[in-house]
Amino acid sequence: MRDLSGDLAVDLSPGLEHDIEGWTKLAATNDYSHILVVDDEREICDLVREYLSSEGYRVSTVHDGAGMRRVMAQSPVDLVTLDLMLPGEDGLILARWLRENFSVGIIMLTGRGEIVDHILGLEMGADYYVPKPYHQRQLLAAVRSVLRRTSTQTKEKQTPSRSKARFADWTLDLSSRELYSPSGKEVELTTGEFDLLAAFVNNPNQVLTRDRLLDLTRDREGGPEDRTIDVQVGRLRRKLKIDPKKPTMIKTVRGRGYIFTLGVEWLYRQPDQLADRHDSDTPALD
Repeated sequence: MRDLSGDLAVDLSPGLEHDIEGWTKLAATNDYSHILVVDDEREICDLVREYLSSEGYRVSTVHDGAGMRRVMAQSPVDLVTLDLMLPGEDGLILARWLRENFSVGIIMLTGRGEIVDHILGLEMGADYYVPKPYHQRQLLAAVRSVLRRTSTQTKEKQTPSRSKARFADWTLDLSSRELYSPSGKEVELTTGEFDLLAAFVNNPNQVLTRDRLLDLTRDREGGPEDRTIDVQVGRLRRKLKIDPKKPTMIKTVRGRGYIFTLGVEWLYRQPDQLADRHDSDTPALD
């Protein structure tokens, strides 16, 4: 069987039905996460479905935006892999529609390697970007990373634990993964944006390098030239109403990384009660 990079790969299908117990264990490990593959190349859809199914995921495949919308309306989906070049509506339009209507992980796939495509995909709400050609294990690593982050939305929270962060009249709810403006209006964040803001508020007044932010938000699966952090910082600044010419809340430290300059007040969740508590964070920088 040919993998998605064009190289030879081990065919995972022979004997699969003879090892039902092992497959069930893999599936249980993944909690039968439902992955929707959207690609107009049927061969790629078949390869991805076969491989991810062998890893214990439930996989559906469609070939255009209309098919994607039908599946999204009929069955809960945990993650969507979107080809950028699709007939009719392209992957960027569909990614924006998914982000506006569903809380779902999004991985963009494309044979076009231009950095502008990468940036546009992230701007439209994608959580991860995988260029073609890619090896099946590369896609699996991306799937696991995105599902690992999105699954935290439904996991039970440890107690006692930090529940809400307050800074400059903004409120970040770690339990519901929601951000509220000073006026009380909810501000929608992608999974990547939420994880990045959570990393900042958990480490206020500390210079965080891009590598460190990748560790905190993506389990270190980005490469040394990965610019995802820069893109997401720009998006966060806009959503937090920060002047990009004079950023005060999230400052760039030239040659090093970024620093969240505000003090943070934490609300801790206790069993059967909530208690206010202030961390002894250092004062905000001028």
